[in-house]
Amino acid sequence: MADKTYAQQAENPQTGKLSSHRNREILHIFNTFFHNESTGGILLLICAIIAVTLATVPGGEWFENLWTTHASVRIGEFSLDMSLRHWVNDALMAVFFFVVGLEIKREMLVGQLSSIKRSALPIVAALGGMLVPAGIYWACNAGHPESIQGWGIPMATDIAFAIGILSLLGNRVPASLKVFLTALAIVDDIGAIIVLAIFYPTHALHLEYLAYVAVIMSVLVIFNSAKLKNKYLYILPGIAMWYFTYKSGIHATIAGVFLAMVIPSKGSINEVRFQSRISLLLEKFKMTSSRQMNVLTSPEQQHIIHSMNNEIRDVDPLLHRLESKLHPIVTFIIMPVFALANAGVALDFSSLTSGGISPVMPGIFLGLLVGKPAGIFLFSFLSIKIRLAAKPVGVTWKQMASIGVLGGIGFTMSIFINNLAFSSPELIDTGKISILITSASAAILGLAAMRMSCKGKAPELTAEEILPEKTNRIKASK
Repeated sequence: MADKTYAQQAENPQTGKLSSHRNREILHIFNTFFHNESTGGILLLICAIIAVTLATVPGGEWFENLWTTHASVRIGEFSLDMSLRHWVNDALMAVFFFVVGLEIKREMLVGQLSSIKRSALPIVAALGGMLVPAGIYWACNAGHPESIQGWGIPMATDIAFAIGILSLLGNRVPASLKVFLTALAIVDDIGAIIVLAIFYPTHALHLEYLAYVAVIMSVLVIFNSAKLKNKYLYILPGIAMWYFTYKSGIHATIAGVFLAMVIPSKGSINEVRFQSRISLLLEKFKMTSSRQMNVLTSPEQQHIIHSMNNEIRDVDPLLHRLESKLHPIVTFIIMPVFALANAGVALDFSSLTSGGISPVMPGIFLGLLVGKPAGIFLFSFLSIKIRLAAKPVGVTWKQMASIGVLGGIGFTMSIFINNLAFSSPELIDTGKISILITSASAAILGLAAMRMSCKGKAPELTAEEILPEKTNRIKASK
């Protein structure tokens, strides 16, 4: 009966068309995400330029000395001491991975990865964009045991940089192409996380600490099953899980992904009941505001606002609340700080002319600039031709090829893996230089390719055309 009433309300022109409103809401959420990522990408670029400049110019040694300064946390007998760079890479980046994990979980539940049909294309494209670059790097470094471990470097796409470049073209880029790039980068992140956890341990594994991690995860799963929504019940054990992961030998940032997987993704109030309660509170608010000239001065109005806040908090899943609060922090603080701490490498090419080119450089350059676009396009083309996947609405093959070039921008995760893959400072610096040059080249070539393939304003598409699976579920629920 409640479902029927809800459906009637949705179709009643006096109350507004709910499905149309939700379609606009879907597009608004995605556009907000896209705008934040594009702005963050520009900020990330500025910080990378600052770090490289200070590492190159005379007198900039103070900047490198800053990141090697040690800082410690002491509580009684407990002590944890690391350099500022390690605090950024091991602690702050755990928050980055936590938000990535939340985004992945959301996409798998209600987004582009929630159905086999819609997720097939970005999954297959991302798979090609990982395997082909890794194969090219491996071929360039075969017979060089000191550098062969860097095969994971060209596998990753930096979503913030890629979206930042794409946003420069404004409304010339089809919305469905933006959605495809976002889903592709998220699947890419999943692959990078798996590679990072399995193939790039920080030191020898300690099973006893992994056992502690498993115990904490079990407790958090129980909390989730019991529908406990207090964020501190997850965050405090999550901090302990980060420490035990750090001690276990697996990179500590993976704890952020572990924690994201157990964060509750459902609200506690039925949608129809929530709509009824909010409508009732709004009517009460209108009645009181007609008697009070100064809104919010009435204790009754304050009580109504407080009640509405409680209703919204209860219906809003903890996953969404944490992602909304942390995403700007990650985009505008953590990732720029990571760039400042890790992108600083002196652009000195004299060693290349005297000692020859390390195979790391062509491996990364060809892997990202050739392997990424080739893998993304070929795997996408084949999956669409054999009808395993569907081509995004309103997107041409030229645009698909161009988006593959932008996939060659591999900054954040590439530098992250680069720091773990090599033990030699010379190889680490060579890898950073290669990543910076290649990512800049991919950005310029990708922007040029997108400008040529996206001529004129892209046709406006409805939410059903951009996100058909999601809007179909809305219709089916009516």
